[in-house]
Amino acid sequence: MDFGANSGRGILGTFDGYKLSIEEIHRFSNDPVRLPDGLHWDVLRLFHEIKQAILKCSSRTDRNIEAIGVDTWGVDFGLLSSSGELLGNPYHYRDERTQGMINEAGKRIDRLKLYSITGNQFQPFNTIYQLLSMVINRSPILEKAKTMLLLPDLFNYFLTGEKASEFTIVTTTQLYDVHASDWAWNIIDAMCIPRHIFTEIKPAGQIRGKLIPSLASELFIKEIPVVSVASHDTGSAVAAVPYSKKNAAFLSSGTWSLIGVEVEKPVISPKALEYNLTNEGCAGGTFRLLKNIAGLWIFQECKRFWDKQGPVQSYDELEEKAKSAQPFKAFIDPDDPMFYSPGNMPEKIVQYCKLTGQNAPQNKGEIVRCILESLALKYRLAIEQLEEVSGIRLETIHVVGGGTKDAMLCQYTANATQRQVIAGPVEATAIGNLLVQAMALGHINSINEAREVVKNSFATQEYTPQDATQWNEAYDRYVQFLKKKSKK
Repeated sequence: MDFGANSGRGILGTFDGYKLSIEEIHRFSNDPVRLPDGLHWDVLRLFHEIKQAILKCSSRTDRNIEAIGVDTWGVDFGLLSSSGELLGNPYHYRDERTQGMINEAGKRIDRLKLYSITGNQFQPFNTIYQLLSMVINRSPILEKAKTMLLLPDLFNYFLTGEKASEFTIVTTTQLYDVHASDWAWNIIDAMCIPRHIFTEIKPAGQIRGKLIPSLASELFIKEIPVVSVASHDTGSAVAAVPYSKKNAAFLSSGTWSLIGVEVEKPVISPKALEYNLTNEGCAGGTFRLLKNIAGLWIFQECKRFWDKQGPVQSYDELEEKAKSAQPFKAFIDPDDPMFYSPGNMPEKIVQYCKLTGQNAPQNKGEIVRCILESLALKYRLAIEQLEEVSGIRLETIHVVGGGTKDAMLCQYTANATQRQVIAGPVEATAIGNLLVQAMALGHINSINEAREVVKNSFATQEYTPQDATQWNEAYDRYVQFLKKKSKK
């Protein structure tokens, strides 16, 4: 089960000892629900979709399902009562309740100290700020809560009845002590978050439990194992990166762009803090030193708005319009707070360009080109920051995830960074999820072996850098643009 912020899928994987084949069995939308108290996830409907996927999988194969694994996005959580009852619908990370919480946390613990303990970038949606907002607002749900489970662990609990926290998802919370390999208890105490809600942290690749008997009976299957995979979706995606060279970066491209390098230990320094780089866990206990960039969210929101206005056009059709638009007419910073929330995204881009003294894009093609060029240039900035902080010269960028289908963005990424881009596999998150399950079941011995399976099983597409002079000049302008913007 692979849950993204916009949709979810049930994927059936079959492994013959050399190749992995995958088949999408069940796809469904994942739509937030706005209630009077804020923006929520409809987790009961999402659990219903898990059951539908299991039913479809079991009917599509004449062999028994060997295991189930669940991955989701990071930071969000559910709270359980002492009797194990879910207390309310989990909040969506884009809910506005975390506004101002980074500053509130800074009153309780020094920013540098917080970073030195967790190695996590400062993002308003981090679990720490969601919980702090509940503390400050004296949430009755938090007061009643016995247990906090991050979303993949919550789904695992629904499946097995077992309560535990998986390493890779925990490292997204800004509440994990990378030195003690445990919850950051001093930070938790400083935020006045109750200690008792946190569960034991366990590594990725362990069998969490078996389907509870009543659920197995309902789904007409055996009490099969549920594996706690690298349950943060980027953690699963990175497990499936088919590295061709040692000095290579990964770019997990989708609604968010996660661009980084895999390291043995967290990289924590004043410069890493200045660049707002984050350290998050991988299967096998290594870490992802990465930059979290807004990604294709802005393009997706533009298309969503245009589709409502009609006529509906595909992403490919919109990019065809972008190809004939003027290059580098205007830039945006994809991470500007103006683009964080849903709404009329095309108008936000136009207004942003006007506010920053630029010639605003006038049509769909110009807007799309502005988005994709700005993303690619932001990737180059992130690559240079990663190289500076890690001391690793990154020669190749492996793009995985849904963004690999965007040939225009992949080519722009190669052009902007002047590095070879290798795109694929598209379904990296589901593949990594499945291969960690195979490791837990004893079919694969290591992450390196799993990556060889990826190379055996899935094709990739290479993009060679082009138009170096034009893109280098644009990058210099983009860096100056960001510096000027930051001063304001």
